[in-house]
Amino acid sequence: MLNLKFFNRKKIFITGHTGFKGSWLTYILYLSGAKLAGYSHKPKNKFDNFYLLNLDKKIKNYYGDVTDKKNLRSKIKNFKPDIIFHLAAQALVKESYNNPSYTFSTNIIGTLNVLEILREINTIKSAVIITSDKCYKNYEKIVGYSEEDELGGEDPYSASKAAAENVFFSYQNSFFKNKKKIGLVSVRAGNVIGGGDWSKDRIIPDLIKSIIFKKKFIIRSPKATRPWQNVFDLLNGYLLLSKKSYGNNKYNGSWNFGPNISHITVKEVITGLIRKLNVNKKIFIKNDKKIKETGLLSLKSHKSKNNLKWKIKLSLDQSLNIIAEWYLCFINDKKNIEKLSKHQIERFFYDRRH
Repeated sequence: MLNLKFFNRKKIFITGHTGFKGSWLTYILYLSGAKLAGYSHKPKNKFDNFYLLNLDKKIKNYYGDVTDKKNLRSKIKNFKPDIIFHLAAQALVKESYNNPSYTFSTNIIGTLNVLEILREINTIKSAVIITSDKCYKNYEKIVGYSEEDELGGEDPYSASKAAAENVFFSYQNSFFKNKKKIGLVSVRAGNVIGGGDWSKDRIIPDLIKSIIFKKKFIIRSPKATRPWQNVFDLLNGYLLLSKKSYGNNKYNGSWNFGPNISHITVKEVITGLIRKLNVNKKIFIKNDKKIKETGLLSLKSHKSKNNLKWKIKLSLDQSLNIIAEWYLCFINDKKNIEKLSKHQIERFFYDRRH
């Protein structure tokens, strides 16, 4: 299991630190004693996880756009980080149809800017570039996709992530191949679920918002399967890889992080969470013909499991338990949400029985 003491006093720069995964990553590293700076758009909602965890008061915040290379470069250069996590992205499939230009610009140019800046700064020992499992050209393969499989995507989001991976591959081989003292990796993860997610058009946040605001709950693709995994399991992978690749280029390349069992439908996840929340919620189904979504998506994570000794700690049932615990605390006892979040992190990273 990863020992978070490694990150104590390390200087770590995170793009996208105000988002769902970014806020949890920032808080975990804050608890580990890391010196942190984050660069991202300012959260729009006072109940975003970033504010609930009081991260705006705990770390150095820079608000900006990753496509603004001059601003991003100055913030990174001034901070002189040891490690960079690049999470900033337009991360929603539906939004990519509404705003394809912004999606391509953020996901490709943002990644390009980070890689260009990495070439200029010699303090950085490892850089983790986050993309997506949707970077793979999807043939609906039951066995799933490994890191060597073909990239591509029909929807703008998937295509932008495939393109970002191509940019990463080019820079890794053109500019970082002979730099032995910096680890440069990209990570591709399955559908990430957890407390603190309020993203638009995501299945669990949609359910929670429908409960809070007493609205109809609609899902688009009840039979679609996804590689569901808890945000703590995934971030454990990110952190483990950043540690392994610290000052070491032998781990350079792309890495999958996915669950042991991938063929679980949207409806199964939602009905399971509804039971955990102990609410009476009817599910309505309405297909959106304007949006083409994959029916079957699965990842092979043998490389991470064999070479990093990474493994999933939480079963889907355990994951849904702690997700329900978080949202019920938010609904019923909001003032204690940071206390619960800290407890969940400690339980995951330090309790061997979990």
